[in-house]
Amino acid sequence: MKLFTFEFSRAIVHLAAVAIAAGALMTVAGGAHAQGGVPLFKIVTVRDDIVVGVTPQDAAVIGGADATALGRALKSGEVTLWQYAVRKAPDGALEQAPLKRVSILGHDSLRVEPYATPLRVAAPQRAAP
Repeated sequence: MKLFTFEFSRAIVHLAAVAIAAGALMTVAGGAHAQGGVPLFKIVTVRDDIVVGVTPQDAAVIGGADATALGRALKSGEVTLWQYAVRKAPDGALEQAPLKRVSILGHDSLRVEPYATPLRVAAPQRAAP
């Protein structure tokens, strides 16, 4: 006796694929814009790459806190943002934390992509210079 028909098993596979894709999108969106309210982005160049955070103040200057706004701001010149790195928090957990302010010059071979992290994202504690 057949318990599952071909259409039924195809529907289950399709539903599972949709659920996995939705979970992955939620993970990426949640990781890139974490608890500190600072979305993280990876700036990729030919030579290297760095992780930067866009604070609400930075977002006001560049016109948004997404990859498109950051890319447009870089295309028109330079942007100063917080560089982020992994550190150990006072409670012993790892977190993404602001390291220093960096100035990034726009370039044709530069790429901006959202950076998802499972770690907590710490907001900068002091005002930007």
